[in-house]
Amino acid sequence: MKRMRLVLWSVGIAISVLSANAQPATQWYKGNLHTHSYWSDGDDFPEMIMDWYKTHGYQFVGLSDHNTFQEGEKWTKIQRSKLYEDSFIAYLKRFPKLAVYKADSGRISVRLKTLDEYRPLFEDKNFLIVKSEEITSKFGDKYVHVNATNIQTLIGAQTGNSVKEIMQHAVDAVLAQRKKSGVPMFPHINHPNFGYSITVQDMIDLKGERFFEVYNGHPLVHNYGDSLRPGMEVMWDRINVAYRLRNQPLMFGLATDDSHNYHEFGSAFSNAGRGWVMVRSTSLSAASLVKALEAGDFYSSTGVVLEKLEFSKNTIDLAIKAEPGVEYVIEFIGAKKGATASTTLEKINGTTARFHVTPDYLFVRARITSTKVKVNPFQEGDVEMAWTQPVIAK
Repeated sequence: MKRMRLVLWSVGIAISVLSANAQPATQWYKGNLHTHSYWSDGDDFPEMIMDWYKTHGYQFVGLSDHNTFQEGEKWTKIQRSKLYEDSFIAYLKRFPKLAVYKADSGRISVRLKTLDEYRPLFEDKNFLIVKSEEITSKFGDKYVHVNATNIQTLIGAQTGNSVKEIMQHAVDAVLAQRKKSGVPMFPHINHPNFGYSITVQDMIDLKGERFFEVYNGHPLVHNYGDSLRPGMEVMWDRINVAYRLRNQPLMFGLATDDSHNYHEFGSAFSNAGRGWVMVRSTSLSAASLVKALEAGDFYSSTGVVLEKLEFSKNTIDLAIKAEPGVEYVIEFIGAKKGATASTTLEKINGTTARFHVTPDYLFVRARITSTKVKVNPFQEGDVEMAWTQPVIAK
């Protein structure tokens, strides 16, 4: 009997140790962190926008209107065009008990619903709205836009003596609010090439920033640069070469919609569904998502879906959820110590790949390019892609 108790006690200890060492279960969540509505310069109601994202398979959205929250009383006038008048009728049909509106001199004015009013219509165990703001500032003719994800108190436009200073002030304001409130949140640099406003050096000089948009769906953001100025991926790698040389944490690359237009479609408009992040998180909560993003446990995509993405024992191991008739190229991109720029380290035609990251590398990331043409692309001829986050040898 004593022996039986000893065995049971030993088994109990073993189970407790295993439970303590077990990692919490995670799953992938699809989300867009950069979205606009009638509360700033978007052209639809927040309810219609959230309805679109939820019915199209997204699990979270950051509604990031310019220098504002969806709070207080705000009215919008419906444009005098059949397109927008029809969209208002569609809104009435979809949310008949919610709409508050009035006629004034032949124009329909609608009271916009606040986040607190429309959030209960959508949030459940499968969908989350993350409180966000696009901190929107200018320096001369240059645009300085910094998103703040899961922010709790409005920050608003920043000032300074240069683009870099204004950008740093915005980053500092978000990080200060995080420290004071204890709420997980983060800033990210939006579309550096919008108006070619933010240079690589501006971002290299930043302190405390971990995210920027490697892909943005707005037609005016010059994702690919031009003959004189680098595109987003080139900027990304240059930043990380500089960050590694001064032992600063790596910059991560986000894909976002920056959606503004919900009624007219095509490459001239900023539409929903162009770019998103896939985040591996322990739960669909803002705190958990922020933690996963800051750990680099996500990838960015314009259509390519990964079945597997692991970084263990200094090896990147990935597999693509392949579509019939679609071909894929996986490129491992990085920079070796002493290099000033990144190169393609290995190129694989197929749906699975592995790459061992040695201490000789400053960082390594993967880019996946498919042959599937993107529906309603940022630029005509674009194909579906994905980007994993840079890693270093541990």
